[in-house]
Amino acid sequence: MRKWKTIKSVYHYKTSFGNLRQDTCQLPNGVIIDDYYVQEYADWVNAVVVTKDHRVLFVEQYRHAGQDYFLEIPAGKIEEGESHEEGIVREVREETGYISKTEPIKIGEFMVNPATQTNKVVTFLIMDAYKEYEQELDETEEIDVKLFSFDEIEEMIRRQEITQLFSVSAYYMAKDLLREMARG
Repeated sequence: MRKWKTIKSVYHYKTSFGNLRQDTCQLPNGVIIDDYYVQEYADWVNAVVVTKDHRVLFVEQYRHAGQDYFLEIPAGKIEEGESHEEGIVREVREETGYISKTEPIKIGEFMVNPATQTNKVVTFLIMDAYKEYEQELDETEEIDVKLFSFDEIEEMIRRQEITQLFSVSAYYMAKDLLREMARG
């Protein structure tokens, strides 16, 4: 297989949130696509945060596109000049007030939707977290912090109470890693 060739790119808009680009592409078989739309976003980070008493931190917030409240693990986009690790530590502290003295463990790096988006989500496990600060929310954020046991989370996923895909996949990756770590 061969990659597509980009013949031309035109930006329909550029914002601090993301950009919309229209590409004209030539496929390996010669077919031309004049209107292939690509959404350019900054990378996201998220983390399964496990407290000192072995509970997992979730945040509940309204998501306008989904028209409902969602339970998710702490997440956000990295800021200019930040590493993924710095970004997730900042996001967890701002959204929840929790910190940890242990370094985040990277457990995965995944394309969000490579068909139409340029960004990836980098997932971490943060252990031994504890509440040290109050939330530092933006004026557009209203976030409730929730703590659940691993067993509760699994049941909540089955009952479709946790439906945000990146939170579900991160939970299962973290659970597997913790199981491996416990085996030594």
